[in-house]
Amino acid sequence: MSWSQNVYSSNVSEVGYDDQLEAMTVTWKSGKTSAYFGVPEEKAREIANAPSVGKAINQDIKDQYRHEYV
Repeated sequence: MSWSQNVYSSNVSEVGYDDQLEAMTVTWKSGKTSAYFGVPEEKAREIANAPSVGKAINQDIKDQYRHEYV
């Protein structure tokens, strides 16, 4: 199931999951949207609810999953 939720972060405005792309989506405050392919939906939910969303993306997602701006 696809979903998205607003998050409280200095750099990120929204985190979601696109089941058609099988990717976690991140909408940055700059307005760009990133897709991180292969991220399990459960991991995307953990990131969306993390105390520091930006830190969680940097530690758990950025260098571990293929990225594209969408």
